[in-house]
This record gives sequence, structure tokens and C-alpha cells, in this order.
Amino acid sequence: MLLDMAATDPPLVTLVIGDEELLAERAVGEVVALARAADTGAEVHDLVGSKVAQGELTQLASPSLFGDRSVVVIRSAQDLGKDVIAEVVAYAGQPSDDTVLILVHPGGVKGKALLDGLKKAKANTVTVSKLTKPGERLDFIKKEIKRAGRTIPADAAQALLDAVGNDLRELAAACSQLAFDTQEKSINLAAVARYHKGRAEVTGFNVADSAVEGRLGEALEQLRWALGTGVAPVLLVSAMAGGLRSLAKVGGAPRNLRGGQLASHLGMPPWKVDRVRRQLNGWGPEGLSQALQAVAVADEQVKGGGADPGYALERAVQTIVASRTGR
Repeated sequence: MLLDMAATDPPLVTLVIGDEELLAERAVGEVVALARAADTGAEVHDLVGSKVAQGELTQLASPSLFGDRSVVVIRSAQDLGKDVIAEVVAYAGQPSDDTVLILVHPGGVKGKALLDGLKKAKANTVTVSKLTKPGERLDFIKKEIKRAGRTIPADAAQALLDAVGNDLRELAAACSQLAFDTQEKSINLAAVARYHKGRAEVTGFNVADSAVEGRLGEALEQLRWALGTGVAPVLLVSAMAGGLRSLAKVGGAPRNLRGGQLASHLGMPPWKVDRVRRQLNGWGPEGLSQALQAVAVADEQVKGGGADPGYALERAVQTIVASRTGR
């Protein structure tokens, strides 16, 4: 747990700082859950830093006529304007009892005045840095399995890391699937081997890349091969969702950023930014939205909402390829 979920009330101001998206999303989700547990009528306002106008926070934090609590989430807080930063910092010094404010910042020098001001105001701070060391990722696997009420020995955790790779979303999905599909209290090496065959390249990334690049035949062939070798459907749909999210992030990035600046802003390594920019060729906002919706449907079906996960995944691949502009 990133926060004390046994607490009766969430902190009035929380700063989530760091470049690990999955953990940042979870930290935000935990604060929102605490707010809703304390007030079931809490209204959540989800904002993007670059689009927050001066005075907007003050307006949203004003007392409700009905006495309901308000939750304001500001993502990409490094993009807040100078005047808005001053407003946020002043607010954090004397926050409203009726409002829970959550700010998400990737770290770095951009928006440093906001970080300094929030720390001075003693805002609750949750740090979610990238897990760069193998030992940190192994600890992550063990914690994920523990969240599901299970345990995993060291050799099984290592085998899972070797098979799935370093992406935290993939690892989280793999842990969730193993916990769902195995009965034993301890998820051992044999259980990991049944699902992943110990092959690091079988993660769904190849399927996702082929689909977003419009190579339908190749994507379907890779998908069927992956399913036939025991790759869990949830990992495949997670990889497709991750590929599309990367397209959306890079496509929506500020045009004035280049090279290392862009990579730092997006929280991606430069090589990945370059690859995703190439993959963006042929994609438009409407097509990307359609593809994301198709993957969301597939995700629901592979997690129990449909009778045939393989069919659901094939439909998702077909829709992704068809959603590219001009296809």
C-alpha cells in the first residue's frame, strides 16, 4: 500500500511525485478511495495541468451547497502556469476541509516552484520512482502477489520476471492472472512455467507492435502463437493497451519539445519515443479512440466477461489495424 488505507480521512493535499506511471495511478486511486469512503457523494474532478485556468482550483474548492466533499486531481502538474502554481501553493497552505487535492508530478526541474511550495506547505508526499534494479522489480512481484493474498518464492518470482520483462504493468497483470488462476496459497515455479514457459520474448509486445503498425496478418499469427504457447490473455491485452497508451502520450506531447526533453517529459527512454513516433504514422485521434475502446472491451472479456478470450483478442487486433487512418 502506498498510503495508510486504515485512515478514516485522506490527506487534504497530496503530492504524487515520480515517473512510474502505474504506481502514480495507484497512489491517486488510493487517495480517491479514501475520500469516497469518508463521503460517498464525493465528486471527482480530473484535470490536466496545461489546461487548468487561474481561479479554477479556488472555484472547485468552494464549499458545496449540499455539503459534499470535492476531490480535485491535477495530472501533469509540471505544466501548470506560473499564476496557477502560485494559487495552488497558497491553497495548500490553508486547504479547505471539504476538498481533497491531489497533484501528480513526474519530478525533474520543470515546475520545481510547485514542488518546493508544496513541500514547504507540508503536503503529504508519495514518491513513485522508476524501479530500475532487478531486486526492486522482484520486490514488486512479491508485493503484488501479497496484495492478492498469496505468496511466491524467490525462484518463481525470478522466473516470472525473466518471462514477462521489466514493464510494471505487464508484471502487475501477470501477477493478477497467476493469483486468479492458481489455487495454491504459494505460487510456485511450476505454476509460472505453465503460463509463461520461461520465455522473456513471449509478452505480447510483438503482437502490440504489429497491430499498431497495421500488420494484420503478422499480428494475428503472433497472437495465435502466443496463446498456443501458454501466454495468458490478460498479458496480451495489457500489451495492446500499453502500445496504444504510448501512441496517445507521444501524439499529445507538446510540439516544442525535442529529443531528451521530450523523453523526460513523457517519462520514456529516448529509443522508445523514437519508435512510438514512427508508429504514429497513419494514426489520428478518432482512430486511436476507437482502438482504445476495442481493447477495453477485450480486457473485460478476457477477465471473465466473454466465453472466448482468443476470439476477443483477435477482434481487438482487427479493430486496432482497421482504426488506423485510411484503413
